[in-house]
Amino acid sequence: MLKRKHLLIVIMSVLTVFMGGCSLPGLSGAADNTIKVGTMGTSESQIMGNIVRLMIEHYSDAKVEMVNNLGSSIVQHQAMLNGDIDISATRYTGTDLAGALGMEPVNDPKKALNIVQSEFQKRFDQTWFDSYGFANSYAFTVTRTLAEKENLKTVSDLEPLVSDLKLGLDNSWLKRKGDGYEGFVKEYGFKFGQTFPMQIGLVYQAAANGKMDVVLAYTTDGRIKAFDLKVLEDDKHFFPPYDTSVVARNDALTAHPELKGILQKLSGKVNTEKMQELNYEADGKMKEPSIIAKQLLEEHDYFEDDK
Repeated sequence: MLKRKHLLIVIMSVLTVFMGGCSLPGLSGAADNTIKVGTMGTSESQIMGNIVRLMIEHYSDAKVEMVNNLGSSIVQHQAMLNGDIDISATRYTGTDLAGALGMEPVNDPKKALNIVQSEFQKRFDQTWFDSYGFANSYAFTVTRTLAEKENLKTVSDLEPLVSDLKLGLDNSWLKRKGDGYEGFVKEYGFKFGQTFPMQIGLVYQAAANGKMDVVLAYTTDGRIKAFDLKVLEDDKHFFPPYDTSVVARNDALTAHPELKGILQKLSGKVNTEKMQELNYEADGKMKEPSIIAKQLLEEHDYFEDDK
């Protein structure tokens, strides 16, 4: 009796391990009609990711699974290659030229877009769509008061004042090769009096409080508008373009024929100023990215007129 009881326990244990290690069809994994959309941890990426999700849900019967907080464009890219996601919600031309493609920076926005579109098709079997309409680029930024006082419109306008100016900037840019500080000095021919490396999120407040004279910002950051800062024109076109697009795996576009037309509706629909506003809704007013996305699409009738 004891041996039979022991044998029963062994059999039950084996069955438990077997069942725990196996999945029954339909109980796990994504359904065939599910599209996975990946986003990074930024508000910008999550807002655009939710816009993509809502557009797909509005115009198709497909279900959308969000894969949020991917650490970087490289992480998004690897997830696409692995088939972990079908769509990257925010990819940037300048970032992926250097990163995924390992190519030299290109300063002409149209040329950069043409290169990534062509190369992603050939190398990765992915479609890089036309830009949403905004570029999240580096930009030298000053208070509007200083801009008006010194008549500052371009980065070159800083040169006569530069020895007395304090620059607040992202530490990674200070050491970055190519389009970092060393490359900037070579291109523009001047250095700032003092440089203060700091977290990118702190530069806006530092400028607004007068602790920094010039800060290196991101053009779509909502705090530019919130703190009434002025972006100076990069008149020597030093910074590579970072036009932003959605990228999709071609097998997903084949499996969901309606998907390409849906994603194309978003091309040119959100400009840089509008993205600033949307980002500030999230970062300044602490509104959920999914709510921001829904409100934008409802205001524009899900871009219904674009057939």
